[in-house]
Amino acid sequence: MGLGMARNLLRARVPLAVCDALPEPVDALAGEGAAATADPAALADRAALIFVCVPSDVEAAEVLFGERGVTRNGRTPAVVDTTTMNHGAALRLAERAAGAGLAYADCPVSGMPFRAENGTLTMMFGGSEALFARAKPYLDVMGEFVVHCGAVGTGQLMKAVNNIIYDVNIAAFCEVLPLAIKAGLQPEQLERVLTTGSSRSFASEYFVPRILARRFEGDFPMQAAYKDIVNIQEAAARHGVALPVVEAMVATYRAAIDMGFGNQNKSAMVKVYEERSGQEVRGRRESAP
Repeated sequence: MGLGMARNLLRARVPLAVCDALPEPVDALAGEGAAATADPAALADRAALIFVCVPSDVEAAEVLFGERGVTRNGRTPAVVDTTTMNHGAALRLAERAAGAGLAYADCPVSGMPFRAENGTLTMMFGGSEALFARAKPYLDVMGEFVVHCGAVGTGQLMKAVNNIIYDVNIAAFCEVLPLAIKAGLQPEQLERVLTTGSSRSFASEYFVPRILARRFEGDFPMQAAYKDIVNIQEAAARHGVALPVVEAMVATYRAAIDMGFGNQNKSAMVKVYEERSGQEVRGRRESAP
């Protein structure tokens, strides 16, 4: 995701310095005009505004406060953290950043790597009006839909809400597809209707063809995406709200992980219902688009 986002900044002729734990993306971006830096501390020496895109809050904390982190040399750039993480973790990072003199905002993104490459991400910003105004020209380069959700932490809550509804959608067609085929409907006709009819969604358009092609790799794994579930469950507990449909999805999600599919994408939830029904979901095509 970060590679695509950085490329769009370069295409817009934004002066850009980059660093990464892996050399390949840094080398690729340096070949396209970015300045390569050795570590986040060196990056902070050059940049007044830093965008962070790492797997979790653990890596984000290391980038900001680690031995070779942004704060090592006493610099105080503003930070827009596009990492998806637990809402509480974002608040803790923001508090720690404030203590170090850093202006911090959480800004998780949605849209998968192809939208990061195309500059069409949805970006959910949680932070001050001043930092939002400062970052927005660059966010507009990286995303098509940029939403200021409120104070720090609200970006993570907004993404969790979006992703939970997305997960419920995936769980729904994963549950019904084995039954539909076992009852006599043809996979290709099901795909056509679920991607054009009233149940059509991004989730069905993206995942139904991949389920029929038995493609469960190459996207964000279920285990890594579980933090969205934690965010929503904590919010529901905090506000005393019952979420029965969400909890039904969570039961399927957990079952898929317990069956050993946590390293596969969310459409692997279909395997839970395939096992229960004795019906595999498979189309005639060998690959999905």
